[in-house]
Parts: sequence; structure tokens; C-alpha cells
Amino acid sequence: MGEDQLRFSVDQLPQRILVLRGERVMIDSDLAELYGVEARVLNQAVKRNGERFPVDFSFILTKEEKQEVITKCDHLARLKYSPHLPRVFTEHGAIMAASILNSSRAVEMSVFVVRAFVRLRQMLVEHKDLAERLDELEARVARHDNTLSTLVATIRQMATPPLSSSRQIGFVTDSQEKKQ
Repeated sequence: MGEDQLRFSVDQLPQRILVLRGERVMIDSDLAELYGVEARVLNQAVKRNGERFPVDFSFILTKEEKQEVITKCDHLARLKYSPHLPRVFTEHGAIMAASILNSSRAVEMSVFVVRAFVRLRQMLVEHKDLAERLDELEARVARHDNTLSTLVATIRQMATPPLSSSRQIGFVTDSQEKKQ
């Protein structure tokens, strides 16, 4: 699989990193494509070297996780009809996979993978303050919304005419009272 056959560019690599089980991971098919091998070849190499891939390096998705990934990621729609559950790799697992594949392409691309994970981590740190400020703003707006809703309800209540018929002011005779 040549450089020109990649479905995604190295610049798009951070978008191929997903968060599952609290870990940032890449799906086996994306990583295999990047390393220039078939996903089947990558997964066979991982099975042969299982001791190098503890669960914090790589794990197989559950059926529910697979469905979630297919639903959220358009580029993974091809997995919908696959009978196999995909394997995912953390940053360390992706580096280990490059080392067991032992190809120059895998080693070269592993550098890009590491950089993508690092860039994603930096973006999260840089935007943490922004996220906190947005949370504060959202809470403040919610409080204002509640206050405004109460105010509008009170104004509507005041603007609505009373339902009971008004009584005539002054002296009322019995014949006038019966007409009402």
C-alpha cells in the first residue's frame, strides 16, 4: 500500500484518534493502513507477540463499542458488516505495533502517530481553561434563563384578565342581582 493510497493524510491523523474506555486510541484498520499493511497482518503480528500488548497498549472492542464507533465515525462504516471485533491501540500500543512489524514504513509512520497523540494532548491542555470558562458561562446563562422564565410567567399572569365576571359597584336591587 503506497503513500498515494492512504485514505487519509498525516494531517488528518489526530481526527482518527478516538476516546474509548477513557483512553485515546486508534482502530487497527487505520493504524494498519498508516503502517502500510493489512489490518489482518497487523492483528496476526499482535497475536504472535501478545506479551508485548497488555490492555493499556491494546484491547478488542465489545459489540456495543464497535457499534458506537461505527455510528460516530463515518470512515469506519465498512466495519458494520465485518464479523470481527476491531482491536484498538493506545499511543504506546501503536509504537509497539510499529516495532513488531519491523518495516521502514511502520517505523517512519510511528513518528507521525506519536506526534498526533502529543498534539492532541497539547490541544486538550491548552483548551482546558477555555472549557472551564464555557462551563461557567453555560451555568450563568441557565440561571438567567430560569429568572427570565419566571419574569415572563409573572408578566403573562398579570396581563391575563380575571376569569370571574366583575360585579357592579354600588347599590344593587334584588331584581338587578337576579339578572346577573
